[in-house]
Amino acid sequence: MTTIVTPVKPARRSHAVRANLIALPILLVIGLVWVYPFLWTISAAFKTQAGMFTSGASLVPDQWSFENFTRAWVNAGFSGYFFNTVLYSAASTLIELVKAALCGYVLARYEFPGRTLLYRMIVGTLFIPVASIIVPQFVLIENLGLLNTRAGVILAMSGGAGALYVLLFVGFFSSVPSDLFEAAKLDGAGFLKTFRLILPLAKPVIAVVVIFQFISSWNEFNVPLVFTLGQPDLQNLAVGMLSFQGEHATDWTGFAAGMTISFLPMLMIFLFFQNYFTRGLAGATKG
Repeated sequence: MTTIVTPVKPARRSHAVRANLIALPILLVIGLVWVYPFLWTISAAFKTQAGMFTSGASLVPDQWSFENFTRAWVNAGFSGYFFNTVLYSAASTLIELVKAALCGYVLARYEFPGRTLLYRMIVGTLFIPVASIIVPQFVLIENLGLLNTRAGVILAMSGGAGALYVLLFVGFFSSVPSDLFEAAKLDGAGFLKTFRLILPLAKPVIAVVVIFQFISSWNEFNVPLVFTLGQPDLQNLAVGMLSFQGEHATDWTGFAAGMTISFLPMLMIFLFFQNYFTRGLAGATKG
């Protein structure tokens, strides 16, 4: 069979080249405008207090100073805040992942009274601001005796509806062929065993949920602040930024160093897993 290849017209090709030449500078300018505040914050972390105000918009410090990081890590207690942030993010991500996967599995594969109503209620929580549930969360955690504890913070951070994650798992488990579930049932697999057998197939959705929830928990401010007012040493990096604000002055270079310590690990992780994250998001939306 002969394959006919239609050649690209020179006029169409030149039009595409001109469009790229116009779009590329515009995208570069937009990219620089977007990334400049991050670069300036990192640059300010290496400047002296006086150099930060005299250098203006320059990204190159006149005099390099590493004392800001020492002051942030040791004096401001960022070593403890960093440990708390990693613990809160990892634990709440694990809880949200298991909760959303089980909920999505049940809603997708089982028929029971009130299933449609429950699904609609979960979808409805997407329109409820997360900050609006902090008061009932506070009352519940206080009644459990977990206020000013790491366990209380973890439960509060993972106690949201997680509706988006549930919907992603519902979409995935609904697309899994029924033959796999029937085969597991014939082999004598129960509810949990079948769930464990099917869950590894949901790697794209798992990747999206883990990355989204981990970043959200890493940047969480309200819950660690409100639930650790009596134990400031249990706060995370986002709340720890307040350590640089004094009664009459603010340590701006120390603040910049703290910001760098806070967002640089997440930026490195995202860049490292960028391709995996993109494939995971595409797989999740297809599911």
